[in-house]
Amino acid sequence: MNKKIALAAVSALILAAPLFASAATLTRQLQAGMSGSDVSSLQTFLAQDSTLYPEGLVTGYYGQLTLSAVQRFQARNGIVSSGSPATTGYGRVGPTTLATINAQMAGGTTGTDQSGATISNVNVAVGSGGASLSWTTNVSASGRVYYSTTPLTEVDGMNSVAISGATAMTDNTLRTSQSVSISGLQSNTKYYYVIYTTDQNGNVSVTYPATFTTTN
Repeated sequence: MNKKIALAAVSALILAAPLFASAATLTRQLQAGMSGSDVSSLQTFLAQDSTLYPEGLVTGYYGQLTLSAVQRFQARNGIVSSGSPATTGYGRVGPTTLATINAQMAGGTTGTDQSGATISNVNVAVGSGGASLSWTTNVSASGRVYYSTTPLTEVDGMNSVAISGATAMTDNTLRTSQSVSISGLQSNTKYYYVIYTTDQNGNVSVTYPATFTTTN
């Protein structure tokens, strides 16, 4: 028998620019000391705005200059504006920063914030091997649920599911009332999840992280 859990309304975390066309995006979380082509892509993106990354160096290495540029980006987009990569995620490309950067990379801009859909009325119905999640938005949007049994503790200042690596279930229909059913879950297990929505203009919103526990 399913147990229904009513969760309080949650507000959007991400303010992202519109998605107008596909583009290369980041596929992993990044932090100081890392290197690779995705770091080069990050640097190229940040270098489009000299107020974010005045040095504009594309080296493929995530050093102090890139860290400072990411901090400016996070502050501008209302993600986090103080602390350190280890304590709050300030200067680290965690899942919220990653999703925001990817949305803006795809839209070809590092500029003006635009609000996405407001997510509310979240409900979770759980069973022993699955869960059904439903929610509403104030504008038509598609939805995706990312879930994992393992939380992250150093992600953009919050305890959150790793958006770049967690399993996802998707509701691709643009509407104001959405639902996603997840199967194949372990019984009597706590899952961490976030709801990730994209409105018809491509603006992205993500809920605060929450949990549900499957039944025996």
